Amino acid sequence: MNLTQLAIKNKSLFYSLLVVFLFLGANTFVDMSRDDMPPFLIRAVSIVSSFPGAGPERVELLVSDAIEKVVQEVPEVDYITSESRTGLSVVTVSLKENVFDLQPVFDRIRRKVESVQSDLPAGVNPVVNDELGDVFGILIGLTADGYSFAEMKEIADEARNRFIKIPDAAKVEIVGDQPERIYLEFDQTRLAEMGLSKTAIENLLSSTNILYSGGDIRIADERIVLEPSGNFESVVELERMFLTSNKGELIRLGDVAKVRRGYVDPPQSLVRVNGEDALVIGINLKKGGNIVQLGQQVDLLLTDFEQTYPIGVDFFRVSSQDQVVDLSVSNFVSNLLQSVGIVLATMLVFLGLRTGFVVASLIPSSIVLTLLFMSLLDVGLNQVSLAALVIALGMLVDNAIVMSESMMVKMEEGESASDAAVSSCRELSVPLLVSSLTTAAAFMAFFLATSTMGEIMGQLFLVVTSALLSSWVMSLTVIPLLGIQFIRISPAESEAKPGLIDKAKVVYRKLLVFCLKKPALLIVSALLLFAVSIWSIGFLPFVFMPDSDKTVISANLELPIGTAIEKTDRVVRQIENFIKEELKVSPEREEGVVSWSSYVGEGAPKYDLGYSSPEANSYSAHILINTTSDLFNQEVIERLDRYCLDNFPDLKTVVDRLSTAGGAADPVSIRLTGNDPLILDPITAAVKAQLRKIAGTKNVTDDWGMRVKKLVVKVDPLRAQLAGLTNQDVALSLQTILTGARVGDYREGDQVIPITMLSDKRKNLTVEQLESLPINSQGGTLNVPLKQVADIDLVWQPAKILRRDLSRTISVGAGLQTGYTAKDITSKLIPWLEQEAGTWPHGYEYEIGGESEDSNKAMGAVIDKLPISFFIIILLLIGQFNSVKKATIVLLTIPLGLIGVVGGLLLARSFFGFMGFLGLISLAGIVINNAIVLLDRIKLEIDEYGREPGEAIIEAGVQRFRPIVLTTATTSLGLIPLWMFGGLMWEPMAIGIIFGLLFATLLTLLFVPTLYKLFFRVKM
Repeated sequence: MNLTQLAIKNKSLFYSLLVVFLFLGANTFVDMSRDDMPPFLIRAVSIVSSFPGAGPERVELLVSDAIEKVVQEVPEVDYITSESRTGLSVVTVSLKENVFDLQPVFDRIRRKVESVQSDLPAGVNPVVNDELGDVFGILIGLTADGYSFAEMKEIADEARNRFIKIPDAAKVEIVGDQPERIYLEFDQTRLAEMGLSKTAIENLLSSTNILYSGGDIRIADERIVLEPSGNFESVVELERMFLTSNKGELIRLGDVAKVRRGYVDPPQSLVRVNGEDALVIGINLKKGGNIVQLGQQVDLLLTDFEQTYPIGVDFFRVSSQDQVVDLSVSNFVSNLLQSVGIVLATMLVFLGLRTGFVVASLIPSSIVLTLLFMSLLDVGLNQVSLAALVIALGMLVDNAIVMSESMMVKMEEGESASDAAVSSCRELSVPLLVSSLTTAAAFMAFFLATSTMGEIMGQLFLVVTSALLSSWVMSLTVIPLLGIQFIRISPAESEAKPGLIDKAKVVYRKLLVFCLKKPALLIVSALLLFAVSIWSIGFLPFVFMPDSDKTVISANLELPIGTAIEKTDRVVRQIENFIKEELKVSPEREEGVVSWSSYVGEGAPKYDLGYSSPEANSYSAHILINTTSDLFNQEVIERLDRYCLDNFPDLKTVVDRLSTAGGAADPVSIRLTGNDPLILDPITAAVKAQLRKIAGTKNVTDDWGMRVKKLVVKVDPLRAQLAGLTNQDVALSLQTILTGARVGDYREGDQVIPITMLSDKRKNLTVEQLESLPINSQGGTLNVPLKQVADIDLVWQPAKILRRDLSRTISVGAGLQTGYTAKDITSKLIPWLEQEAGTWPHGYEYEIGGESEDSNKAMGAVIDKLPISFFIIILLLIGQFNSVKKATIVLLTIPLGLIGVVGGLLLARSFFGFMGFLGLISLAGIVINNAIVLLDRIKLEIDEYGREPGEAIIEAGVQRFRPIVLTTATTSLGLIPLWMFGGLMWEPMAIGIIFGLLFATLLTLLFVPTLYKLFFRVKM
């Protein structure tokens, strides 16, 4: 008993199951997780180590090198990069892309770092951060006019406590907080006169400001705790604390130092929203959560906050990935519905009302079943899964068309509807299953590819496979049931007036007979067209992945290393004023910037998978800009870029759209490796000069930057010993005077505010005045000028030292001007690099990074898995036909798709890249499907109807003409909405499949019969 026979005998059960599936599918659709793109793993961990006072070379030698060497022992590590700059080491470990269980690897890396702890300098404690992939999809800006930062922080803390209770929220962070300090600003001269030092004040504070128990005492049957006072209750109380001078006099602390409450100065980072001082609250979506629902829950809280807090306290959405996802999913659902409408209309036009209705019924039932499979496979709604549904839409009706066509033919021959359905199932169930599996197998390489793009695009395989298998099941059950009910065919109808398809069959029969008589002409023509298409690929622009079309622009700003944060802030404020005056939406300007947020000294929270924030520093900033539309993005980018170039010549500016799926920071990047900076520097300068000569480049820079100044205080051991001082006395005295030293803690509620001692004249000191600074011994009994024990020298040092896999590496990067691609630049640069590299000393090499490296990795990972896909396809074909010749015929049709793909992309003035490559591979599966159906019919004509091979070839082509043409029409027309409205990302894939399929279908209908004639030596 076949599946159709089972469905007919249990008709009521199958109809009931169909209703249940429709209900479950609708319910599943509502509850499915939603995101912009499928999640992918960030296989990286950073190890940050603070080494105060050490220059880049000492940090590299004593910290970065030790950590790199021990971490490279972990076998899952792909490559290691490190950044060593003054007082800080950042080692980033990237894992191989075939690693999926990250936590055990992260734990081993953490243990490796702990094992090297004893070899690091005293006080260096590496911090391992394995949460680099956490994305804060919703950023809320908090401004409060007239409120202090401390008061704003209290409000932000209250808001965070509310946000963290949201069911879909995993983590909530606050950015832009200004830590408080209690400052003791002293006059160094007065302090020295009284014989007081930082150590003496620190000891007094620690012994006075206590939180110790005084024990307890028993009174009758009770034990009562004794709590000695000592904790400072106010700043005034701190001012009134008594010190003892070197003459034994009691002096209040407020008499020798100004005690005040303030914030860290200079600030470590600054955040503004629309030009106003602000804090930003980042909300992270829990794994498997629905970001659209998270956004709705956040909106409810924001409405409540508006009613809770007074006027002047405002909450703004700074980044709203939930709104982006909601719009994206809505657009793709709209595209899907448009595709459904197009396919339905095509069915009704070419098949008639009754048959068209039967075939069209497969669409909702198959989609519903596919949604259920997606839910089981943990595939949510996103651009990739919805695009996969659009791709599968045209293909899934193929099974229904073939099945209904077969029933109609058999009914025309006099069989009853039930017998026609059962015999059609017996005849077609295996060929349709094999054709569905071979089509799905073409997508398997993307699922198996061990790369980030493989993780993202792997959902295509899962969704397409689910859709095709759902279609196969429904074609053998629902379609026969409905066909029996609605299709009415009688033998007399075969003599009715021919329709459009019937007229096309007549033309096709004549053309097929001509090609069968002159096979050489067809084959040579196909080979010539294929050769021309290979040659024409070179005329297509290559773009690995286009930038995101979100209405978001990011501006990364970097001044020369060592620039004070105060200057960086001034530059950012000027840029903000330009945005406000020239680009912001206003009554006179409908298109423009809606809002922006600035992050000075520290990057923004990771608001997108394509964004990575740098480690905190004083010389860089980030501006996140929201615009009205993607169409206006380019104008904002160009005008902002020009403004920065004209007004800040020493500012490195990268203003661009967000990258898709975590693309490279610089589209063009060249890594130069070697250990001696004196040799690397001129090589780097030459590469940068050559890049600037190539048309289409902009912002050509390297990641080491220029050398920076450093004052080295050379302590003379003999002079210091004679003065009774040590190197530590010199360092601590200078630190206390210039940057401040922590001497205790002030407790207020649940806060612990550091008490910092510093000089009141630190901001006005000149280099000459440094020599006269008083140096105190730790005991406070000695006080001598710095000049007496040390000399001050000015030296130049690297701003930072970057390494990759234990070798010093300088990366030269360049942006792209409008109309140019990374391939345009690298193709011109590589010949020059190959020639120049021959003149470099041994051990100095280059590597191409950026978009070129990303594309090679992503496409290479897919190509590596293509043999598996083709092996499965070959096995299925041989299993279906039990013939190597027939399998070879099918495989030889695959290259035909390239002709239409290249021609379509050239005609549409599109580009080739990863998505175009994906379309080419996808097309191969569809072409194979058509060939299988055609060859299976030839076999049927010979075995079942007893025709001669020559006649069987012609009749098989004519009989399969309608389903093949209709499949091409539905697939191609169904992809038009994805082409027109799916965005730049999906455009090349949709164009490739549409044009490739149109051309490949024509050739398949002629090429496969011709090859069959030649392979089996059929005489016509």
